Amino acid sequence: MHVLNPSTVSSHSLQVWDLFVRLFHWTLVLGCITAFVSGELHAAEIHVLVGYGLCVLLVGRLYWGFRGSRYARFDSFLFSPAETLAYVRSMRGGHPIHYLGHNPAGALMVFALLGLVALLLATGLVTLAAIDFEGPLLCLANSISDETSYAFRNIHKFLPTLGLVLVTLHLLGVISGSLQHKENLVRAMITGNKALPTESNATEN
Repeated sequence: MHVLNPSTVSSHSLQVWDLFVRLFHWTLVLGCITAFVSGELHAAEIHVLVGYGLCVLLVGRLYWGFRGSRYARFDSFLFSPAETLAYVRSMRGGHPIHYLGHNPAGALMVFALLGLVALLLATGLVTLAAIDFEGPLLCLANSISDETSYAFRNIHKFLPTLGLVLVTLHLLGVISGSLQHKENLVRAMITGNKALPTESNATEN
């Protein structure tokens, strides 16, 4: 991964986020909002259809995390605890280390959000099977007790609250990163491009 000195960014740019990553990001945002609103309004058919769509979307992202372009692959933003702590210290010092792809803090948030979405979808599918007797996991319905079924449903209902907390932290991180690195991270996730430093000041890891 590229580790950059924030004072050396030039006017040139490099495509960091490929088309699939960008489409995944914004489709996930729209899908999660729709799922949340339809759940609150008890629009069950829409909620279930969006849930199926999110399942397909998540499977696609997991595949792309191993077979996709350089900065889309999970191994490009797997950081050691030491490197993560070093990044947090650099942030607190006001001069955070700059990464072309996900920085260590951003990487933790990506994995947390993907994990949360996966848990939401899993608990939703189990609830659909065990309580509503439909869906791809229907074969499990008779092997799950009523108590366990409702426990899954309660978890499914609670997870959006945790999601709102994570999304808030994510937005604060985007704002902070944009200000500290003097780059528009929202625009980067739309165009896919980030400013490219002079090679003499870039370190390849």
